[in-house]
Amino acid sequence: MCGKPILILFAGASLVCLTSCKDRKESAKEELKEKGYDLTPEAFFRAAESDDTAMLGELVKAGMALDTRNAKGDTALHAAAVAGMKKSVVYLLEKGLPVDVIGAEERTPLMATILNGNPEMARYLLTRRADHRKKDAKGFTPLMLAVTEGKPGMVAELAPYDRENLDSALLIAALEGRSAAIDELTKYGASIYARMGDGRTPLMMAAENGNVEAVELLLEIGANRFSMDDQGRIAADLAREAGHEELALRLAEAPAEEEFGLEEPADLGTEMMALLAAADEKAGLTGSGEPASTDTGGSRGAQPLEGSVLQPVKHTATPVSAGAATVPLVMRAYRQKELPLRVESVSGGSAKVRVAGGGVAELGEGARIPGSKLSVVRVQRRMQQLKDSPAGPVEVAVIEVEDTASGRRRELVSGLAPTAQDPVALVEDGSGNRFVARAGQKFTSAEGEEFTVIDVRPNQMVIENRSKAEVITVPLRGPRG
Repeated sequence: MCGKPILILFAGASLVCLTSCKDRKESAKEELKEKGYDLTPEAFFRAAESDDTAMLGELVKAGMALDTRNAKGDTALHAAAVAGMKKSVVYLLEKGLPVDVIGAEERTPLMATILNGNPEMARYLLTRRADHRKKDAKGFTPLMLAVTEGKPGMVAELAPYDRENLDSALLIAALEGRSAAIDELTKYGASIYARMGDGRTPLMMAAENGNVEAVELLLEIGANRFSMDDQGRIAADLAREAGHEELALRLAEAPAEEEFGLEEPADLGTEMMALLAAADEKAGLTGSGEPASTDTGGSRGAQPLEGSVLQPVKHTATPVSAGAATVPLVMRAYRQKELPLRVESVSGGSAKVRVAGGGVAELGEGARIPGSKLSVVRVQRRMQQLKDSPAGPVEVAVIEVEDTASGRRRELVSGLAPTAQDPVALVEDGSGNRFVARAGQKFTSAEGEEFTVIDVRPNQMVIENRSKAEVITVPLRGPRG
């Protein structure tokens, strides 16, 4: 008997609560109408796009869901980010809407901001941990979107966060002729030595698609016009095959004799210094990042790294990484001169060698490579582990050549790009002094720590801090990166 009054009591309380809640919502709706808003998605988006956080709060209080969508499928966070309304963005994030909430075409607010070309908002979203690795419905990351949509300012914002995809982005920029994007990407470490799966370089991609401005820029920053793809074609061949005859003629058809010369790693220091000096002049800066001086009496020539005492430079792998390491230098440029030839195969005592623009020659020991001063000293086959092959040692064709002008010798191996010297980097310490670095060199920091260069790669250097027994990776940051 006692149960019925209790049930009636609860029912009554629930009815009162429902009535009260309904009244509050109705009251909220009336207040919204008085302020020119309705409890609709359109009103929610209008408040977000006008930075009216007070009204956003009123709408949410009245029952509007944070993840309300518009007709396209975007959220108010997408709309606020595109409109550059930071207060609205902050409000929505702090209320719990995820920074990477997916909207139309599976794009995040960061992606929407990139398409709209708002660097300041993109920078803010990145500080709020927006994921630069997310992909949209077409498989594009934010960096790829910035490149394909021709947003160089956005490329500059994203490149420091997405270093692992810089080379892929550069290949796309070359394909589409996005010269401004190429300029930004190479500042932050994209390598002009990058290749597609079939061996095509950025220069080849630009030439094949008739992108003259991109071709000229890539040549200016050191791209090799005689690099070959897997079929033995150079940039001029690809331009001609695609019908860009004038561009093909502008790219050298046959290499000059000096293009075959073997060099010491330090020989490229002067070339890299000239390129860096040109970048400094263009930016109005000296190598240390200070305004360029009009005094030309001093010398800033690159010195050998070995034995040098270097000033420390702060290095972070990405702007959001914790525990940044202090390294003694910054990598500014990379060079590895590729010879205009390729070892095809070895059979018996002769080798088949493809020369850029000149077809295939079969050469034995003592023979001269056509158009060059390189003489074949030795021909052999052997088992060797190729750097990028996970399958273990493979049989390769090897020829040893001698530069008859200098007497230098070098082995050239099938499956590997034939180069005139070991790779070198131009590095800069905290005082703006520049040095030529190569694998195996040892040096000391200003604090007395001892370092060894383990490897020099197109987009990074690997250095061992012998004093702390730790390995540090220093990414290429480019002339003004």
